[in-house]
Amino acid sequence: MVKKILVANRGEIAVRVMRACREMGIGSVAVYSEVDRKALHVRYADEALAIGPAPAIDSYLRIDRIIDAAQRSGAEAIHPGYGFLAENPDFARACRDAGIVFIGPTPEAMELMGSKTAARHLVMNAGLPVIPGTDANLESFDEVVRMAREIGFPVMLKASAGGGGKGLRMVATEQELESAYRNARSEAQNAFNDPSVYLEKRIERPRHVEIQLLGDTHGNLIYLGERECSLQRRHQKVLEECPSPLLDAELRHRMGETAVQIGKLAGYTNAGTAEFLIDQDRNFYFLEMNARLQVEHPVTELVVGIDMVKEQIHIAAGERLAWRQEDVQLRGAAIEARIYAEDPARGFFPSPGLITRLAIPSGPGVRSDSGVYQGWRVPLEYDPLLAKLVVWGTDRTQAVARMRRALSEYEVAGPQTNLQFFRQLLAHPEFVDGQLDTGFIDRMLAEGTLRIPPPPELGQVAILAAALEMRRRLDSGCRQARSSGKASRWKTAGRAEILNRWPGR
Repeated sequence: MVKKILVANRGEIAVRVMRACREMGIGSVAVYSEVDRKALHVRYADEALAIGPAPAIDSYLRIDRIIDAAQRSGAEAIHPGYGFLAENPDFARACRDAGIVFIGPTPEAMELMGSKTAARHLVMNAGLPVIPGTDANLESFDEVVRMAREIGFPVMLKASAGGGGKGLRMVATEQELESAYRNARSEAQNAFNDPSVYLEKRIERPRHVEIQLLGDTHGNLIYLGERECSLQRRHQKVLEECPSPLLDAELRHRMGETAVQIGKLAGYTNAGTAEFLIDQDRNFYFLEMNARLQVEHPVTELVVGIDMVKEQIHIAAGERLAWRQEDVQLRGAAIEARIYAEDPARGFFPSPGLITRLAIPSGPGVRSDSGVYQGWRVPLEYDPLLAKLVVWGTDRTQAVARMRRALSEYEVAGPQTNLQFFRQLLAHPEFVDGQLDTGFIDRMLAEGTLRIPPPPELGQVAILAAALEMRRRLDSGCRQARSSGKASRWKTAGRAEILNRWPGR
């Protein structure tokens, strides 16, 4: 077992990994940019090293500086978390070349599954279910037009190296294709330094369900149930749950076995996730594979009872899986809400700033994976995720009730957050019934059945405005009475008494 691990990340996931290290008696090393000098992950780690200025490209994305920090600290291994360099095969390869253990899949498996077209080609050749579309990058617009006609509109135009909704466009008609092609390529180039795109058939109102995989270096690969990830906004997941309200035991088994087959085809080790879309006839199709720990891994941990980060570390140290497939049992239900510093009233735009008050819920079945604290200033330079609020219940009904209770206790003052939005979402009857699809949130916002709540300070402004108007009227009444001389002395004295008692007079 390694004795010291450098966590090449920030925020809640860095703290999450360090907590596992602390429980295992492993030293932790944080890296930080200039703006993160006082961040929670820096304060929590056993030691911390600066790696550059605020822009991620000059700090958290600098492979050379992170490798140097590991060597200077004496860390034997690096955990990449998610995001930043977590799915960068060059980083995994640089760790191996430097004699540092990379806690994740091999660079070869990462490279294969990181290319959406290469992964689709691999799965299609194995005869496994894939969304109809192309299995190679499209080299020209003429080729895009030809393949779109062959597949049939509507289609999804996707970045080959994509993720997080970047380089992704839904195209309903051929007339929309040219602008979508141009914009998708430009966005893909900016986000991934690769403009390559491919096409898929659009599935109407699909469910997004993913299977968690865990594999060691001795040929053992298992699946740990599924996660329902259909609640998305602009192709970004915002709320996840385990198990999916759609799946039964038979469908779960078929999807799990398919995910294991895909993992074995790729020679996959460590933690990874096979993602699928399910159509309205309950047919499932492989979408992509994420070669890293997922943001939403806590819901699997709570239902299955396996600490994913600890297992990652054991696997990276060369140990065999302690679990067989028949050992994996799903118990109860878990839900995760991603708490962001963003303003729903302004299109969910990031809302950085000083956290002046923070009250985190607790109690039975409630877990908070947080990367912030009261008095911390949320920076503008990074993803505005503050925390992941996760609850567990004996069944989905109890989990929903527990999440509602936890959201009612959660308080953040300073930056705007999406807490009130989640409170509305959890009360929506279709969510309660489990009637979900990937367009649910965007559709409900457009229809007005989910309303964007006004910022909380607007209520304070309204109260202040009403108080000022009342004061103005009282002042005006007294002036009129004095000027006319018609008011009785009793009324004049009464008005004066009201004004004397008015707050702030």
